[in-house]
Amino acid sequence: MLPIAAVREFYLLINKIENHQLFSGYFFAISATAIWSGNFIIARGLNESIPPISLAFWRWVVAVIVFLPFALKPLIADWQVIKKNIPYLCLTSLLGITIFNTLIYFAGHTTTALNLSLISVTFPIFIVILSRIFFNEAITVNKSVGITLVASGVVLLVTKGALFSLLNISLAIGDVWMLLAAVTFAVYSILLKHKPAQIGIMAFQLSTFLLGLIFLFPFYLWEYLTAPHVVFAMKTVCSILYVGVFASLTAFVLWNKAVVALGPSKAGLVYYTLPVFSGISAYFYLNEEISIIHFYSVLLIVSGILTASYESKRSRQCLPAAGGAEGGAARTSSADA
Repeated sequence: MLPIAAVREFYLLINKIENHQLFSGYFFAISATAIWSGNFIIARGLNESIPPISLAFWRWVVAVIVFLPFALKPLIADWQVIKKNIPYLCLTSLLGITIFNTLIYFAGHTTTALNLSLISVTFPIFIVILSRIFFNEAITVNKSVGITLVASGVVLLVTKGALFSLLNISLAIGDVWMLLAAVTFAVYSILLKHKPAQIGIMAFQLSTFLLGLIFLFPFYLWEYLTAPHVVFAMKTVCSILYVGVFASLTAFVLWNKAVVALGPSKAGLVYYTLPVFSGISAYFYLNEEISIIHFYSVLLIVSGILTASYESKRSRQCLPAAGGAEGGAARTSSADA
């Protein structure tokens, strides 16, 4: 019961901080981003202690157990609407819960925590590309320049600055897994734009957690029968509790508070500092090196995302009130890194 009691205390604390809106907005956004960065540290740090599917499975088991007392009542209240939208919920759960985070944990076996976080923040660019392919949305000059900058940053990162190696490329498989995770999260974010309005956010989160866990269970069983059994040492247990409670729930609450206080655009800018938190943590906890290549990659990727996301005041006035990619991302925070 300790995690549940901690969550209650956490709610009391954030309610006190909320009285100062601007300060609280940035405090919540930075805190959520810092917490998510820890997911990449654990993905890398536990690569020899627990297999990736097992880590993902136990993460969501913990998340469901802790979230259940708070979200069960909303789930029951929205049950009829949930039943009508089971195909949609199954697809979002499969992508956002079952596949996305599991790919991160696979990637953590063969690439660095800093690479994981750098590649993870590229998902808005994949949203732009996929929206063009499937919904024929126009790619503006800003978006074209942004895509070019982000692609350059990723290429610089995965080739470690040796661009000539593209002629005989040999990437860390973890970088490839992480790119697939970013594409998966982009598809998930697009789907979230179409979330039925009648389903409340608490009911939506719990239902996707449960469905994602159900989809993950057969793969967990396979891994349990074929891989060496996990030794639940204190480090492993604490890490699972961290990703299950903090990265899955606490950061989700903080992020949504930040979006309310600041709006999705300003909160989204804070999210792009994720590699900074991951890089610092990886340096101190995993002894990972931070090179000039990482600096230039951060510069290219973040500037590319900001360029692609930029809209003139006139353009914003012409847009409908519905949230765009950043708003969708803000509503997906519990599944994020």
